[in-house]
Amino acid sequence: QVQLVETGGGLVQPGGSLRLSCVGSGSIFSISTMGWYRQAPGKQRELVALITSEDSINYADSVKGRFTISRDNDKNAVYLQMNSLKPEDTAVYYCNCRPPAWTGTSTSWGQGTQVIVSS
Repeated sequence: QVQLVETGGGLVQPGGSLRLSCVGSGSIFSISTMGWYRQAPGKQRELVALITSEDSINYADSVKGRFTISRDNDKNAVYLQMNSLKPEDTAVYYCNCRPPAWTGTSTSWGQGTQVIVSS
């Protein structure tokens, strides 16, 4: 498995911004699909954004136009820039690494980073 470590969470006022970072281990990072998911209290974990190894990107409808996912394969890192934050964005955010099936390496999750949007 790929080891993932997220940083960048915290408390921010509505309308503010945060940038989450996720750094992974191993050479398999660059060929993997990377994603950010979130889980709010009492709710299921949901997809926020995905970026493939070819830089194809998908966003949840709720974050389109506000969040931006990017990756830097030289640093084994994936980022989530979050702007115009809303209270409903409050959740634990998790980084996800999904290597190609042919590698035989399973999907990995980070430990999560808390984001609280509140005045």
